[in-house]
Amino acid sequence: MTVIRIPGVNNLRDIGGIPVGSGRVRSGALLRSGHLARVTPEGQALLRDRIRRVVDLRDDTEVRSEPSALRDVPTTRVPLFLGSVGSFFEQDMDLAGMYGHLVDDCSSRLADAVRIISEGEPALVHCTVGKDRTGVIVALALSAIGADRDAVVADYALTASQLPAERNRAIAEYFRAHMPDARNAIQLATESPAPVMAALLGDLDRRYGSVAAYLREAGLTQAELDGLADALIE
Repeated sequence: MTVIRIPGVNNLRDIGGIPVGSGRVRSGALLRSGHLARVTPEGQALLRDRIRRVVDLRDDTEVRSEPSALRDVPTTRVPLFLGSVGSFFEQDMDLAGMYGHLVDDCSSRLADAVRIISEGEPALVHCTVGKDRTGVIVALALSAIGADRDAVVADYALTASQLPAERNRAIAEYFRAHMPDARNAIQLATESPAPVMAALLGDLDRRYGSVAAYLREAGLTQAELDGLADALIE
């Protein structure tokens, strides 16, 4: 994985290089990040040189609050959460519960997002922070092509180290002041523990036989899964 520094974008990286059997993920094929609302003109030019598609996983409220500043790159919105992001904090749901909601209740939308990646154009997938929804989509896409499981989990876990420290401090202070009884709020907002993603992928393997089989049941065709491999593996 290659962390990329582009002005105005947090948690941006290229997942190229992750092992897949005797090959690896192709550099430049799939990038992931937080939102693009603050990307500078310089940053926009740098992104346009790298990508041809954007997949925005945010809901309507998030998009209205922080509309993307990136121009001239086709963007497809695939809102993943059924309900607002804030509802997960109000319910004091933990990360495992949130990811379980995604794979159980939003499977067709997960498949829609992976389908765009399978079309083969260099793509950037993002949500607001680039941690949870983005992390699940990238992990599913990589697992479906047989990428090394430890490397997939490590890519997910890397996010926590890429979030701005001042942001995390402000979030922690807010929740301690306004939601003192919420046990999981800080984890939801700031953490990406490797065991959580490992457990999610392992659960899909047990329930469906493989992540690829889960995505087939969610609506992807075998031809689209083959296209995903062609798009991502070198």
